[in-house]
Amino acid sequence: MGNRVPREDYEWVYTDQPHADRRKVILAKYPEIKSLMGADPRLKWIVCMMVVVQFIAFYLVKDLDWKWVLFWTYTFGSCVNHSMTLAIHEISHNAAFGNNKALWNRYFAMFANLPIGLPYSASFKRYHLDHHRYMGGDGVDVDIPTDFEGWFFCTRFRKFMWIILQPIFYAFRPLCINPKPISQLELTNVLIQSSFNVLLFWLWGAKPVVYMLAGSLLGMGLHPISGHFIAEHYMFIKGHETYSYYGSLNLLTFNVGYHNEHHDFPSIPGRRLPLVKKIAAEYYEDLPQYTSWVRVLYDFIMDDTLSPYSRVKRKLKGEVKQE
Repeated sequence: MGNRVPREDYEWVYTDQPHADRRKVILAKYPEIKSLMGADPRLKWIVCMMVVVQFIAFYLVKDLDWKWVLFWTYTFGSCVNHSMTLAIHEISHNAAFGNNKALWNRYFAMFANLPIGLPYSASFKRYHLDHHRYMGGDGVDVDIPTDFEGWFFCTRFRKFMWIILQPIFYAFRPLCINPKPISQLELTNVLIQSSFNVLLFWLWGAKPVVYMLAGSLLGMGLHPISGHFIAEHYMFIKGHETYSYYGSLNLLTFNVGYHNEHHDFPSIPGRRLPLVKKIAAEYYEDLPQYTSWVRVLYDFIMDDTLSPYSRVKRKLKGEVKQE
């Protein structure tokens, strides 16, 4: 079961997040990085291809035995669906059509949301932008676990269960930390997704629906790709609140592993983040980094000093802008 983690609170700091200052310094030295900002013209075609692949998978699993449905759900569907959530992350930064076509990005994200089964793309954008603007902000950044999570998931076995249940906590955490009024786009997202789910069930039965929904939940729970949830901001080293990963799984995740680079330059699409690291190498090569998300998950569970409380948190100054 493991010892109880001794940490009983977050790591409170009284400084601003480091990314805005580092962005200014890097741009002053390497102004050419500005040319990397803007839409990624390939993104929309990659997303369309991924949606088509999952639609084909829905058709193929409808006549399989349940054991094979579950096998392909974890080995294939979970990977594609988790990758699709990170495509939606890219789209939330207007990487599909650019800032001047913001609404196109919102509706395209709903299209990308279809094979995932859970209507979350509209809500994700609202809360994710807060995560960038107010990283670690008390009562605003819903990427920070709740006090309950930090208090309860404090042994090895409980941390293991917490990782399995991560999709549930990510879904309900905003309601506990920073609930916002439901927007028209969120209602549209729910209507479109619910209609698609019903249509899928009507056409091909329960197996494709189980493949879709279970794939999303498993892919964001105990899964190698889900290591990025822990790797990005959990404080494995005191004083560091963002970490990058430079391993091969970036190929499936739109380079979300380049996380210091992403927070420094959120308007640069994932495909171009390796160029940021290449141009401004001296600002990133000495920062703590990972080479394995699986090892991150293992270390988080087995290290008795780490828990959901292992996050940097700060009190915010002034008024918080609501989206």
